[in-house]
Amino acid sequence: MFGQAKRKILALSVIISTILSSCIEATEDFSSYEIKGETQGTTYSIIIVDENVSVTKQEIDSIFSKFDNSLSTYVPNSVISKLNFGIGTSRVEDESGFFKRCYQLSQTIYSKSKGAFDPSVFPLVKGWGFMTNMESPLSQHEVDSLIAFVSFEPGLLHDVVFDKKTIELAKKHPNFKIDFNAIAQGLSVDVIDEFLAKKGYKNYYVEIGGELIVRGHNREGSVWRIGVDVPKENLTNRELENVLFLTEKAVATSGNYRKFYEVDGKKYAHTLNPKTGFPVQHSLLSATVIADDAATADGYATVFMVLGVEKSLQFVQENSDLGLEVYLLYTDESGKILRKMSSNFSKYLNH
Repeated sequence: MFGQAKRKILALSVIISTILSSCIEATEDFSSYEIKGETQGTTYSIIIVDENVSVTKQEIDSIFSKFDNSLSTYVPNSVISKLNFGIGTSRVEDESGFFKRCYQLSQTIYSKSKGAFDPSVFPLVKGWGFMTNMESPLSQHEVDSLIAFVSFEPGLLHDVVFDKKTIELAKKHPNFKIDFNAIAQGLSVDVIDEFLAKKGYKNYYVEIGGELIVRGHNREGSVWRIGVDVPKENLTNRELENVLFLTEKAVATSGNYRKFYEVDGKKYAHTLNPKTGFPVQHSLLSATVIADDAATADGYATVFMVLGVEKSLQFVQENSDLGLEVYLLYTDESGKILRKMSSNFSKYLNH
């Protein structure tokens, strides 16, 4: 497991309240093979629509175990745990290379988003109680005392050197800690995607806790149909907000509408603004991001929950080289759910 606020395992930013799932039905024309299980405090589902499938659940679970041993803050001897609890300079071996990959992509998103995405937010996450269920908001003074240890800028609170499989992390203060919960689950989807592609499969669906990637075609020989839930608190029965038609794409959703605590009538969402140290306070309920890989979709879904509606749309427009599309659900003053999307998102809603 990774953390508690995002899904139990990925502690910070995702709370996949908008659940994405495959809406497919089998036919006699295509055979399929499905593997389901639990990982990272959530569930996973893999559907392979190819002949002669030889993948086993044991193989998949073994990959997840290696992933946890690198990036889970709930595994005491994981790579990230050893680095987080080290004092001064720590040297750790990472056979899988998952930490390096996650760190480098996180640095890219941190830089692109001007700090809206910040994996060093761990002290704030813990301070706000998203790992201990604290029910009272922090004061400005308490936030200031924590935010002093939050910055993913290289050279400020930390330096890192990667030498083959060795990671050397020099911390300027012991309170500096890294939390990849806003991106690691997406990366785990990509890792499984790469494993299946290496085996030669062309048509499959990989979903972990709502983050997913689809390749080729479904059992009907069509592009994959992905349902997006209506964002409502305490929703018992699943209700679709929309359906996406996708292939060769990844999807991730972040949302605020089911993970929050309320004090004096005010909701404190699980999404923290790394710059202010406080939970975001705006009308954005969820951000669904389509990208070429799940880790990128996961990371930018968090970014957009921090930025809000208009700034998110502006970001996508100004950074067209990233190939992102976003679908935003938000409320007006009366509480009515409204939606806005990036300019090219509509092509995924029509088939």
